[in-house]
Amino acid sequence: MSSLDVGLSMIRTVSRRVVAFHDQAWRRFNDFMPKGLYARSLLIMIVPMVVLQSVVAFVFMERHWNTVTRRLSSAVVQDIAALIDVYKGYPQDKDRSQLRRIAQERLGLVVDFLGPDDMPPPGPKPFFSLLDQSISRQLSRRVARPFWIDTVGRSNLVEIRIQLDDAVMRVFAQRSAAYASNSEIFLFWMLGTSTLLLVVAVLFLRNQIRPILRLADAAESFGKGREVPNFRPRGAREVRRAAYAFIEMKSRVERAMEQRTAMLAGVSHDLRTILTRFKLELALLGDSPETEAMRKDVDEMAWMLEDYLAFARGDSGEQAQPTDMAAALEELRSDAERHGHAATVQFHGEPVVTVKPAAFKRCLANLVSNAARYADNIAITGHRDHRYLTVTVDDDGPGIPHAMREEVFKPFLRLDDARNQDEGGTGLGLAIARDIARSHGGDILLSDSPMGGLRATVRVPV
Repeated sequence: MSSLDVGLSMIRTVSRRVVAFHDQAWRRFNDFMPKGLYARSLLIMIVPMVVLQSVVAFVFMERHWNTVTRRLSSAVVQDIAALIDVYKGYPQDKDRSQLRRIAQERLGLVVDFLGPDDMPPPGPKPFFSLLDQSISRQLSRRVARPFWIDTVGRSNLVEIRIQLDDAVMRVFAQRSAAYASNSEIFLFWMLGTSTLLLVVAVLFLRNQIRPILRLADAAESFGKGREVPNFRPRGAREVRRAAYAFIEMKSRVERAMEQRTAMLAGVSHDLRTILTRFKLELALLGDSPETEAMRKDVDEMAWMLEDYLAFARGDSGEQAQPTDMAAALEELRSDAERHGHAATVQFHGEPVVTVKPAAFKRCLANLVSNAARYADNIAITGHRDHRYLTVTVDDDGPGIPHAMREEVFKPFLRLDDARNQDEGGTGLGLAIARDIARSHGGDILLSDSPMGGLRATVRVPV
């Protein structure tokens, strides 16, 4: 392998690692970021504001505040240098009373003189003290004598000691005279106005987010087959446009369902009329083996017709309302026992759930009757939490092969060849059950049962 191939291989390896690191970092960043629109909008407002204010504060502290502090410190050191010149140029002032008076009255400094040995040893310098650094730099440049300063010991005074030829001059200066102390006011106004603007922005943002949440709730309720009372388009123009589109879509779906229901009602009436004439003609023919077989065929046709119409009609026209699911499951258990099957029922949680009572009971009844057709023992379990209502129907029958557990939900599909050839049916029971579950915003899943047969799980949002 040539050196070029080795280099290309290394480049590809590094690029793959960089891409993998980028993907991992991006996933972690997405996991860390908020998911809600309200939180993300707040973040979009807060982050630029914080960055802008940080930049402004840095510029102010770095330039304005530092510059002012340096100039004030320079002025104090110049006054001290002038006092040293006066001390050296006027030796006739033996007790230095005039020097003290000038410093006190004209310069705002308190000056006294100590012995030549009263110079403290150098101490540790504060790490973040701008005042200490500025005064030290000015004293080194303008006085050029050994000095000692204390900017920490007293809160409102700065002590400066300078080594003279025969004494130590001690100076007390006001901290405000050497230090720009109004930065707190700037920070207070900056944070105060930012907080006020942020509160106002949050209030306005909540008013803008609320119509979106109402639209989402309305779409979710409509998806669960429930009415959306008192929903009106509100908010910004784009949100109103989406709300009007939702209302128009809802109206079109409802009109289509009404037209289908009306058409099916007419078809049902016409077919039932024909079946009724068949029954009358058979009754007039009298009793014979041929007529008895025809009566059974007519009854089976009527039963199949009802199943077809129920599947095509779905649960249209029924309104969702609070329903006691524990009582509904108990009724299913009683029906199963009346037909000679051993059934048990358990329910956990709050039993009152908002569903379409007749349709949802038909969904569960189809599952129970499907289990009763092929099994002897049935276990019905209900569980309701803050998000979902889950109902499981377990049996000890032969079950359904894994490869066919989605196929059985197709209309008119029967597995009698694999289960029981003598049982009738139209193959619409599970299709109707899933259609009803999905109209409530849920679904039905099939899996293995702990009882050895099939488990049908219905889960719908509450």
